[in-house]
Amino acid sequence: MEPLGNVTIESVINSLNDGVYVCDLDRRITYWSESATRITGWRQEDVVGKHCSDNILCHIDKNGHHLCGKEFCPLHRSMVTDKFSKVSQFIYGQGASGQRIPMEVSVAPIRDDSGSVVGGVETFRDASTTVHDLERAKAIQQLAMEEDIPESIPLTFTPHYISRDIVGGDYYAIKNLGDDQCGVVLADVMGHGIAAALYTMHLSSLWNQYHLLLKNPVEFLGRVNEELATIIKEEGSFATAVCGLLDWNKQLFRFASAGGPEVVLMHENGTYECLKGAGLPLGLMSAFDYEEFSCEFHPGDSLLLFSDGAVEIENADGKMLEIHGLIDILKRQDYPKLKLQTETLAKALLKYSNSIFLEDDLTIIEVRFQRDGNYMENLG
Repeated sequence: MEPLGNVTIESVINSLNDGVYVCDLDRRITYWSESATRITGWRQEDVVGKHCSDNILCHIDKNGHHLCGKEFCPLHRSMVTDKFSKVSQFIYGQGASGQRIPMEVSVAPIRDDSGSVVGGVETFRDASTTVHDLERAKAIQQLAMEEDIPESIPLTFTPHYISRDIVGGDYYAIKNLGDDQCGVVLADVMGHGIAAALYTMHLSSLWNQYHLLLKNPVEFLGRVNEELATIIKEEGSFATAVCGLLDWNKQLFRFASAGGPEVVLMHENGTYECLKGAGLPLGLMSAFDYEEFSCEFHPGDSLLLFSDGAVEIENADGKMLEIHGLIDILKRQDYPKLKLQTETLAKALLKYSNSIFLEDDLTIIEVRFQRDGNYMENLG
């Protein structure tokens, strides 16, 4: 850098709109810029020498989860993985007066001359206006995720949804279709963020228009595919998806797949079956003939439907998690004996990955067939 009068690097950093702070490997704050003070109200003497988890910044994510533990802290993950942010994250920090400040943050490891990681740096900016608009969009998107589940049935539906950003590109819906039947769809739109979220709203519109066709899963998927194929102008698919019809009287699940991960049938004793389905992603080709598959389920069984983000996760060696790896993680969490816990699973997936944060939207729909002697007796 060429000299600019008496201007120092620190003067340049302090002139930025973005706040900057540096931590060592123990996450002790060693530098705090004046711009960081302007955003948060915390002064250098308040934070330098203290750990970032010492009830100062108290970062939480978009879902209210605390980030100051080792699993979810972006700066810690950056130092552990030796990776910098390719995209920024929205989080909420605590200001000196106790207020929550929406922030857009980026992180990077700091290396010494030998290339060893010795600390990390985080830059952040006040994102109040942007986050306010995205939170309104999130509320609208959540309303589109339909869960119309009848009471007093032997099935329990539990969707687990973690979007990468404040809004996401996964879409699901569950609908009571009468005659002891429920329809379900899980779709994973290409991409992330706002563009993908807008596409999910179109999927919601198609769901509202055609969900009654789920009495025949192949017909439903074919109709949605035709609609999407007419609006896709560029090359590539619109979304992967799986849809199906659960008939708890016949104890039968009929489904069709559009390129999504396999459905898993988990038995009460922990054994499981991967239900293979074949089909092109939605929007890739018009007039495609999808195929129907089916399986029987019994009391104590669970069905698991996934989006790609639950299984397409690479570790530091480049090994993909895949479905069998995901099931291994669930079993270590004593599933299916214990209920699936979204946050516990997310921690395990992030630990497996070699990433700063989970890089794709993640959705799992869990359907449990309850053991209910009275209900089964009534069926007889």
